[in-house]
Amino acid sequence: MTATPSDCCPEVGAIVQRTVANGEMPALVVVHDDEGDWLIGDGVNDPNVDDACGLFHLGHVIEMDPSLMQVLDMPAAHIATRESAASAWEIAALQYED
Repeated sequence: MTATPSDCCPEVGAIVQRTVANGEMPALVVVHDDEGDWLIGDGVNDPNVDDACGLFHLGHVIEMDPSLMQVLDMPAAHIATRESAASAWEIAALQYED
């Protein structure tokens, strides 16, 4: 039996911008926050607008965008960004504003 992206992280949820979850825009920002939560955004639209994000199974989001597998080993308190869906992910320590 071949493993699928949804097998990589059973029971793991992520806060995902609906523009990414519905395939309207690519994931350009992935945050693995200091509490271990995953947040995935389009890097363009405000994720804080009402109903802009939802809770989705991380494996289903990865099935839509397998390149997300490249950042799953990112430690907590880090952020991955890229300029386009064709760009490489760049990972950095997450900086919190005071």
